[in-house]
Amino acid sequence: MAVSLREYRARIKSTESMKKITRAMELIAASRIIKAQQRARQAAPYARELTRSVSAVATYASVDHPLTTEPEDPKKAAMLVITSDRGLAGAYSSSVIKESERLAARLRDEGKEISTYITGRKGQAYFTFRDRPVVEAWTGFSDQPTYDDAKEIGDTLVAAFLGDPEDDDDHGVDEVHLVYTQFKSMLVQEPHTVRLLPLEVVEGEAKPESDEVLPLYEFEPSGAEVLDELLPRYVNSRIYFALLQASASELAARQKAMKAATDNADELIKKFTRIANQARQAGITQEISEIVGGVNALADANAAKE
Repeated sequence: MAVSLREYRARIKSTESMKKITRAMELIAASRIIKAQQRARQAAPYARELTRSVSAVATYASVDHPLTTEPEDPKKAAMLVITSDRGLAGAYSSSVIKESERLAARLRDEGKEISTYITGRKGQAYFTFRDRPVVEAWTGFSDQPTYDDAKEIGDTLVAAFLGDPEDDDDHGVDEVHLVYTQFKSMLVQEPHTVRLLPLEVVEGEAKPESDEVLPLYEFEPSGAEVLDELLPRYVNSRIYFALLQASASELAARQKAMKAATDNADELIKKFTRIANQARQAGITQEISEIVGGVNALADANAAKE
């Protein structure tokens, strides 16, 4: 019984140590998510005005641009999946990976070949473990992305879409899709899919009022050259905003998961403490019973001698 008591005391001690770790991670995530939300809100005005500009150029310039032209028979599609670098965030990464699998299944049903791009070590590990090819992966910034990270990803995807102009056989991919997690609230984060290229002007939360009229623009030197500069910036902005949304979602999911782990640790400590007390009481009762039995045996022995 004493061995069992020592075992439960060791479990209580290890659970208390685990609780300290999960509680610290919960507090760290809670402190970082405020900054992540602020960054997402600060990026929204730029994304909104850039979207308005792209809408105006696409509406009034009447220019056929490679990034806005729909292919007649799309055969290849690129898919960028935004996951986390670290775990302990509940179902955050698995949810967005499942969404990417649904998108991939739909694209394959349409007869399209898929090229996969990944951000985050969790997504990279998922596809590597299953021996699925990944064209390129970016890691190390899932919880604190920068615009430079988004620009590197955006430039790569735009280049893949346009293909190699010096290679007649390389026409690039026909579509580029983005899979990430939208931050709705501290309790709700939803996987979301959007097609980046060919360009579909999607304003999302920054959509203007229905009766709002876009301002008129004059294009200098030309609408085509304005689009050459504006459209890659628009793609980079969309990716950056998605990274910020995913960052806030990851931190919210981690805070929720670590709070649940801390609560579970409390329950385990209570359970192990109760069992340890019962074991200690059982041990004391057994020892008292043995002492009483010994005393009775001595008394019987002395009575027999007399």
